[in-house]
Amino acid sequence: MWQLYHFPLCPFSRKVRLALGEKGIAYDLLRENPWEGREEFFALNPTGKTPVLRHSEKDVVLIDSQAICEYFEETVDKTPLILGTAANRAEIRRLTALFDESFFADVTNPILQEKMKKRIIYRAAPDSGLLRETIRLLHEHLDYMDWLIDNRRWLAGAQLSLADFAAAAQISVVDYLGGVDWRGHEGAHGWYRVMKSRPSFRPLLLDKMEGLPPPRHYSDVNA
Repeated sequence: MWQLYHFPLCPFSRKVRLALGEKGIAYDLLRENPWEGREEFFALNPTGKTPVLRHSEKDVVLIDSQAICEYFEETVDKTPLILGTAANRAEIRRLTALFDESFFADVTNPILQEKMKKRIIYRAAPDSGLLRETIRLLHEHLDYMDWLIDNRRWLAGAQLSLADFAAAAQISVVDYLGGVDWRGHEGAHGWYRVMKSRPSFRPLLLDKMEGLPPPRHYSDVNA
């Protein structure tokens, strides 16, 4: 069976969990705290980053969330997530990269640094000025998502795709850390509620970080 080395608040681990859930791929979850720097984990991935997906019997180790998702797109026919015409697939990949790269850099990573790492690892107070700037950037991203939802059924077009799961994975981490203010973003908020209601999302709503509980609304699919 596949084994997924993950960290509960790693958005890229969450992206892979959502994709595997949609495709019906069975796997075991193995918790990996990135700050521990275990030699055994570095032997699997020299960067020391999650996610890593391993199948011992097949002697296969997959690294990087996009590479993992693309692997299963090529090997599992069920529930394609990069689909449609060549132009449609290009748009899905463009938006997936936008959330994996720009949204993560602007929003998810700073919030993880300030609200998770500083609290659990460094025992320090967050930088309120940096958080304000991060929330401003979050609203810019949500504005763009509102526009997409106003003009399309799903983020990348007429069908649910990997772009939706990449975005939902990032937002779910921010939501866990209490950082999403949906006021003025009815389109994006409605889309996120639909994503939260999918069966593949349920395991994420059960995640808990020791010493860092989620807000009460986090597991409510209507919130």
